[in-house]
Amino acid sequence: MILFPNAKINLGLNVVRRRPDGYHDIETLFYPVPWRDVLEIVPAKGETTTLTVTGREVDCPPEKNLVMKAYNALNALSPLPPVDIYLQKIIPDGAGLGGGSADASFTLRGLNRMFSLGYNDEELAAVATTIGADCPFFIYNIPMIATGIGNVFTPLDLNLSSMTVAIVKPPVSVSTKEAYSGITPAQPAIDLRSTFLDPVECWHDALKNDFEESIFPLHPQIAEVKDKLYKLGADYAAMSGSGASVFGLFTDGGDILADTIRKTFPGCDTLVSPLTL
Repeated sequence: MILFPNAKINLGLNVVRRRPDGYHDIETLFYPVPWRDVLEIVPAKGETTTLTVTGREVDCPPEKNLVMKAYNALNALSPLPPVDIYLQKIIPDGAGLGGGSADASFTLRGLNRMFSLGYNDEELAAVATTIGADCPFFIYNIPMIATGIGNVFTPLDLNLSSMTVAIVKPPVSVSTKEAYSGITPAQPAIDLRSTFLDPVECWHDALKNDFEESIFPLHPQIAEVKDKLYKLGADYAAMSGSGASVFGLFTDGGDILADTIRKTFPGCDTLVSPLTL
């Protein structure tokens, strides 16, 4: 079985309060984007489950990879035969794109289908929650408002399929601790959901990622990417999650935009694609 776990971007990200347990409550919109890894699950050649990772280097031993955590979580509920899993990493790590969480959730979906386990999306999402806060999103894989610590999801009817997305990941790493260190939680002045009633070109002043305020001074290269995307004609641009990737939404896309993005951002990982799955 071959699956293609896709990334996500965050449209708006408000850090609304610090919780007594030290975590932060947020509100954001997760939107799926067509930057994909390749995940293959086959019956094991041996007696144990294995994971082989190729493509981008992953700073994590296979046994600690979220893909293996997904297998183990589902195996605890419904004993599974051993499998060999092959993961080709294409989505950049440390980019705020959710690649690792997508891999885990697609592993759950794949195993559920491969072995006819019969779990519905809600049941798989409950398993996904035990792996990572944002993992349930990739079970549904539709636009969703995330609240709580990013683990409570509500579908939102938002169709951006007429847009082209350009994603740029500069060679910069941002830690979650670093991202939260400069944040002062506050209720947003503008309701997140109401913003999406307006056209994309009206989002510039209304739709903010709070992490930009703390990350941009530390990593001006990321801020420069956002500025350049606007200069190239983006209707809206923002950092995704806690970085380091930045995306732009364009009315006009195609090969010319893809070529321009590659030339404008040498040394960066880039994707230019219609915003459809």
